[in-house]
Parts: sequence; structure tokens; C-alpha cells
Amino acid sequence: MATSPVAESPLGIPKSRVRQLMAASIGNVVEWYDWYAYTFLATYFSAQVFPSDTGNSLVPLLSTYGVFAVGFFMRPLGGLLVGAFADRFGRKAAMTFTIVLMGAGSLLLGLTPTYEAVGILSPIILTLARLVQGLSVGGEFAAATTFLVESAPPGRRGLFSSFQYVSTTIGQLIASGLAALLASGLAKADMDSYGWRIPFIVGAVISLVGLWIRKGADETSAVAEEIQRGEVQRPGMFEFLQRHPRASATIVGVTLAGTVAYYTWTSFLPIYAQITVDLDPATSLQAGTVALFFFMILQPLLGMLSDRVGRKPMLIAFGLGFLILPVPLLSLISDSFGSLLAVQLVGMVFLGCFTSISAAVNSELFPTRVRAAGAGFPYSLTVALFGGTAPLIGTALQDAGNVGFFPYYMSALALISTLVYVFVLRETKDQPLS
Repeated sequence: MATSPVAESPLGIPKSRVRQLMAASIGNVVEWYDWYAYTFLATYFSAQVFPSDTGNSLVPLLSTYGVFAVGFFMRPLGGLLVGAFADRFGRKAAMTFTIVLMGAGSLLLGLTPTYEAVGILSPIILTLARLVQGLSVGGEFAAATTFLVESAPPGRRGLFSSFQYVSTTIGQLIASGLAALLASGLAKADMDSYGWRIPFIVGAVISLVGLWIRKGADETSAVAEEIQRGEVQRPGMFEFLQRHPRASATIVGVTLAGTVAYYTWTSFLPIYAQITVDLDPATSLQAGTVALFFFMILQPLLGMLSDRVGRKPMLIAFGLGFLILPVPLLSLISDSFGSLLAVQLVGMVFLGCFTSISAAVNSELFPTRVRAAGAGFPYSLTVALFGGTAPLIGTALQDAGNVGFFPYYMSALALISTLVYVFVLRETKDQPLS
């Protein structure tokens, strides 16, 4: 886009670009609110959908996180299909499609009948709803991140990139805050019975608001418009991989440690505290909500920093932090609000060095013609394999009596990604988007 700035916001963003930023961000809030409500409410609805027939109280929770992981495995498909759609028909059309999908999945989750009422049909419906959401979220990253970065004025791609996780975190905050409010205001029996459904129904309703907002966005891909006019041949489904194999492989290495750290620190850590030190669920949700607010504030600050110092130094700081810190930090968690909050805050400072620039790094590696599919598919595949399985692995290790291995697992992945940051990734801060 080539809009001439006539006025600027306090962050130095031309006001003509703020509309674009809001269109991507507000819709993204809705997407990720719906996605994360599942995680925060898992401990309440797991026994309603999955029977515990072994006498082990962790069996329903393990089953619920299994479905959580299955939903993640739809994300690569969403990244590929919706990414290819965005490259051919435009980012705006793709973002409209993803938010409709997410609203439908959220509504289906909220209306899922219990196992007691319909038997095996209950977990089947839950799984179907999660598959729909997984497809939507994978496509959302492909379309919305490229839209954000392409909307940025010169020298502001890191800042615009950071709003991917600003909006993601706002969605998490709303989901976490509503879950914490319900957990505090309703009796445990009421939460188990009907309280967990409320956030999913709310998510379906506010999806309509996100849909309305996105309809006012401007298209950012001139190539997609040229394709629709028949002036340029449409890209093949796997053209990004055929023509840019190094960039595709680089995204996998860049994302490997970041996705496990992200889903552990922002979503699973409250559950981790519950199953390891018996921290009260309401207390852990409250600590997680405060930490998420802090994390949200960090994003634009670190995004602006990357526009000055570059992407590589930020990623190296993240990699080294999570190479060293997981073991000592997770060992400090006790059955208190303060200990969990302190551990989350320290980790999030380093985690923000990855999340604030992830969209920019991925988008800057590909040309416009295949940017959405190229950035979306390798990223979503890595998230599915490692991020989506993080809660499942952590819970399974606890069930096996080996939960102490989990932080070492995180550190091992951080070592691999740090090597990619240092020796493979090239600096892209000052390169124009091709």
C-alpha cells in the first residue's frame, strides 16, 4: 500500500494506516479468544465430555489435551489452503473466511452435549469443533500476519508485526479474564455443569463483530489483484516450497523453540501449577491473567526495538533465555499466586523477543506472490508438531511421574533454534518487501 501519511498516532504510525492495523487486530482478537477459551476451561469440561473409567482423574484432562493437539494439526492445512487462497484472492477475503469459521467452531463447542447425555457423540462433536477452529487459526496466521506486515510504513514492520501478538494476547486476556470471573463467581458444580459453555457462546457472538470490522479493510496485495485481473499467473499450491525451500526450512527452525515456550508460558503454565503443586484453579487463572496483560504491553515496545537493532539480536536473546531459564524457573513454582506470577513475568520478557517479531521475520523471507502460504504453512506445521503437543506432553509426564523432564525438553528445543538464529537466519530489517 502506498498511502501518504498526513498525521501520526502517538506510536509514530500514520493515521491512515491505523485503520488497517485495527482491522487485522480486532478480528484477530476474536479468533484467539475463541481458540484459547478451550485451554482455560479444559479442567472444567473435560469430565463432562470424556469419561474417567480408570479411576485416574487425569484421564479426562489428557483426552481433552489430546483434542487440543488434534486441533493444532489442522493448522498446517489451514495455513496451506487459506494461505494459497490469500495469495490468489487477497488477504481481506481470506480473513473474512477465517473469522466465520472460528465463530462456527466456537458455537459448536458451546453447544456440545455431555457424554452422559449422548455417549461417544459428545467427544466426536468436541473434536469436530476443534478441527474447524484449527483450520481457521492456521489460515488466520497466514492471512492476518502478511496483511499486518504489508500494511506497515517503512521502518515500522517490527512494530506492526507486534500487533499480531498484542491482539492474540487481548483475546487470551478476555478468555482468561472471563474464565477467572466465572470460576470465582460460580460454584464448582455450576462451572462443571454449564458455566464453561458461556465463554464459547460469547465468542460466537463477537465473531460477528469481527466480521463486520474486517469488511472495512483495504486489500494489501497488489499481486492478488493482478491475478484476479488475469495479468499475472496464479501461484501453485506449493510454489513457495519449490522456489524458496531455504526460507521454508528457516521458518521451522525459527519457530521451533518459540512455539513451545509460547504455549507453555501463556496457556499451560496455570494448568502446570495446578497439576504439579496443587495450586487452586481460580488462583492460577488470576496469575495468568495478570501476566498476559504484562506480556501484551511488552509487544509493541519490543517490536519498535527490533526496527532499530534488527531481528537477529532479539531472537538470539530469546533463544539464550529459554536455553538457560526453564529448569530453574519451573522449579520455583509453589502453591502461591506470587510464585507463579513471578515465573511467568520473567519468562515473558524473553518470550516477547520472539513473539513481537515473528510475523515480520516470516513475512520478510518470502515475496508477495507466495507470502501468505510461505509464511503460514511452515509456521503452522511447526506449531502443530511442537506447540500443540506441549500441554499434552507436560500432562503426560506428570501422569508418568516425570514432570521434571519437561523444562529440559524446552531447553533442548531452544538450543536448536538458537543455532538457527545465529548461523542460518539472515537479517531482514532493512530489506524492502519484494
